[in-house]
Amino acid sequence: MPAKDKILIVEDEKGILSFMTTVLSSNGYDVISANSGAKAITLVTSHCPDLVILDLGLPDMDGMEVLRFIREWTHLPIIVVSARTHERDKVEALDLGADDYVTKPFGTSELLARIRTAIRHTRTHLPNGDIAQSGQFKAMGLIIDYDKHQVLVDGENVHLTQNEYKLVSMLGLYSGRVLTYDYMLRELWGLSTKENRQILRVNMANIRRKLEKNPAEPEYIFTETGVGYRMLDGEKE
Repeated sequence: MPAKDKILIVEDEKGILSFMTTVLSSNGYDVISANSGAKAITLVTSHCPDLVILDLGLPDMDGMEVLRFIREWTHLPIIVVSARTHERDKVEALDLGADDYVTKPFGTSELLARIRTAIRHTRTHLPNGDIAQSGQFKAMGLIIDYDKHQVLVDGENVHLTQNEYKLVSMLGLYSGRVLTYDYMLRELWGLSTKENRQILRVNMANIRRKLEKNPAEPEYIFTETGVGYRMLDGEKE
């Protein structure tokens, strides 16, 4: 099965959070949540969600501040979901970089459609084009199936998250070559600072646990200390 998209819900009202979590989970999304702006910022940097659903009325800071902070270093899609109906709030959110603005109360079908559109738009415009690749990459027991959006090891689907898949597919595309930390951060997430390398380390640790027989002695993805990562050279079909 294809890798699931991960969605971060930033919402402090328990009832709404529970409702959205149930709806998104039942529609095939991985869901993480934050009930404050500070926690949201932490989760964005540590978990690399594929999309953020952001409420503006948070207990510790205004959602606009969270939006502004996220947009300073990443292009991941953000959908604002708010009870604020005034036009100036919508304009401000969109000007700050929100991809969409949904007013509460909202319909389930409408929210799901807007999520699909935001994610599709982001993938269509990925600079490296890894989502647009077709065919397969093979190296020893590893297969990256670009058409099915899957990664297999010895014939078994390893069930990567969307962000993990992005990393692996990009490394497969440039197999045998070292991709620098900054290049990967910039191309995949629009990040550019050294502080964000923790995002790569967290994702790579998870990837190796799924791909490698012994993560401490990898067979497929190698670390070039202080530089970046390199995929074992393979063949594209």
